Amino acid sequence: MQLEDFKKSVLEGIPQSIPAKKEYDPNINHAPKRKEILNQEEKKLALKNALRYFPKEQHKELAAEFADELKTYGRIYMYRYRPDYEIKARNYTDFPHQSKQAAGIMLMLSNNLDYAVAQHPHELITYGGNGAVFQNWAQYRLTMKYLAEMTDEQTLALYSGHPMGLFPSHKDAPRVVVTNGMVIPNYSKPDDWEKFNALGVSQYGQMTAGSFMYIGPQGIVHGTTITVLNAGRKIAKIPGEGLGGKLFVTAGLGGMSGAQPKAAKIAGAVSITAEINPKATHTRHSQGWVDEVFSNLDELLARTKQAQNNKEAVSLVYQGNIVDLWEKLVKEDFHVDLGSDQTSLHNPWAGGYYPVGMSFEEANRMMAEEPEAFKTAIQNTLKRHASAINKLSAKGMYFFDYGNAFLLEASRAGADVMKNEVEFKYPSYVQDILGPMCFDYGFGPFRWVCASNDPKDLEITDHLATEVLEEMAKTAPTEITQQMQDNIKWIKAASENKLVVGSQARILYADAEGRMKIAEAFNNAVASGELSAPIILGRDHHDVSGTDSPYRETSNIYDGSQFTADMAIQNVIGDSFRGATWVSIHNGGGVGWGEVINGGFGMMLDGSADSDRRLKSMLHWDVNNGIARRNWARNDEAIFAIKRAMAAEPLLKVTLPNIADDADLEGLF
Repeated sequence: MQLEDFKKSVLEGIPQSIPAKKEYDPNINHAPKRKEILNQEEKKLALKNALRYFPKEQHKELAAEFADELKTYGRIYMYRYRPDYEIKARNYTDFPHQSKQAAGIMLMLSNNLDYAVAQHPHELITYGGNGAVFQNWAQYRLTMKYLAEMTDEQTLALYSGHPMGLFPSHKDAPRVVVTNGMVIPNYSKPDDWEKFNALGVSQYGQMTAGSFMYIGPQGIVHGTTITVLNAGRKIAKIPGEGLGGKLFVTAGLGGMSGAQPKAAKIAGAVSITAEINPKATHTRHSQGWVDEVFSNLDELLARTKQAQNNKEAVSLVYQGNIVDLWEKLVKEDFHVDLGSDQTSLHNPWAGGYYPVGMSFEEANRMMAEEPEAFKTAIQNTLKRHASAINKLSAKGMYFFDYGNAFLLEASRAGADVMKNEVEFKYPSYVQDILGPMCFDYGFGPFRWVCASNDPKDLEITDHLATEVLEEMAKTAPTEITQQMQDNIKWIKAASENKLVVGSQARILYADAEGRMKIAEAFNNAVASGELSAPIILGRDHHDVSGTDSPYRETSNIYDGSQFTADMAIQNVIGDSFRGATWVSIHNGGGVGWGEVINGGFGMMLDGSADSDRRLKSMLHWDVNNGIARRNWARNDEAIFAIKRAMAAEPLLKVTLPNIADDADLEGLF
């Protein structure tokens, strides 16, 4: 399609005439059929809700089609309205626009639906089995039209994928405010999501899916590399021995979990990742994220032993169920050094995890047609899964929960994973590694995207970021020396690791000082012409201050506030009036609907003095909000970090905790 035709199609929005029907493409990785959860009256309501986007004279024809979609897939996706043009990141100037900021947002949401990026692109799902950008194609078309037409004096309100409309605002306001799944707390169980999503009134935006900030598996590779490196350091018998010849076993090759084999290879380990979905395996293998694929366990273990003996850094995949792999390792008395799991167990009943002992196809059928039997099979599988892990851990494996709700769902299934009534046997990776080492010091997954979509611009940003970090490292306190060196090593090798999928993007763990200085360098480079186009800043919600999640991001907060969500809400509100280009707040994320509240932002740097003002104000708050809360929870590293931040910025005044001694509390209750 020619560029002008593409622009015309975007500006058309929802076509006035009903477009030709799209054939279902079996070669695309599709979302599984959702279980039937609506009664007859609710099904009629779902149709009425869907037909709101279309003129009345079209209702009879569309109603029959949408009713068939609801029956066949469990959702109304409006496949007919999927555009004919290729959805992907482009140079931001290729999108029709009146606002450069809006064009940048169009680039980002388009990247989330790129076939090379999205898990189920025709169902508008980016990752995690249900992490949606929109609920249906009418919402996509209308949103793109609004973004193309909006000015810097308007703000678009998005309600769980639905574009409520353009509202007058001002140039300092966010161009888009996104909310996803913000339901009343008593209606936040998994079946509530199934019902509301089937009705077309709410959606699960995951973290960066519904926030338009997903950059493919790269988005979590850096954090995964840090996690695997430091897990290796925890088990090292000799300081600095590294992961050569060590074995890391895990599961999942989807959007986020697909980062694991790449990260393990960067860290120098031998890894085995199990994946049940052949299409997911093919995607990661074709993209170079995994090296070798096996369906025979004997052949896999023979190759593993060879790789360990040669101390190869190699990523191996078992095409099959993870429980079969774990039980084979137990049977063969195979030593595993590091173990984890990153299947989508936040979504256990709808395709996030599969029962052992049946085919992928049979499991998908049971999921939709026999949901209670499927749930029982999942829970029995989790018991076997945990049992195998317990046996290998007893022989020296270091196992950590990867924040995917594995331990939570295993405990609910009755598996042997509890140390006592409230604590799991195994730590979350945030408790042991990312919390005390990164988040408490303010280090988190800062990211940027080149609005030019030009690899040359990305290369320039890598060099600029390296220069900033190397200069900062000269005066960094000893408490964060290791973090600084790990990040410098990462950014220097980033291009060599071929991490880009979709948009020209990069992720780099950095603290508030690092983020502000790197962003300032980018803004200056845009102003001077060294960079050919603006830079779009963002981060994963899995960060210092964007997410309240008691079993992941805030699992190392022990004052009881890990179950509150003030931090995430304050974060988004504060970002919105300090200069963010768009903000988002979601119910749900990596650990499941009702289990977490998370927020994010995007910011375009156009080289102006206004961008310089915004970046310094917003990035400072975006990080230090979380450090302040972690400090109040009495986390030693965060107390150090917030005192350092106050020394650098006189206008920052944070309440510090006074620490009570246990001895003073003896005998009081």
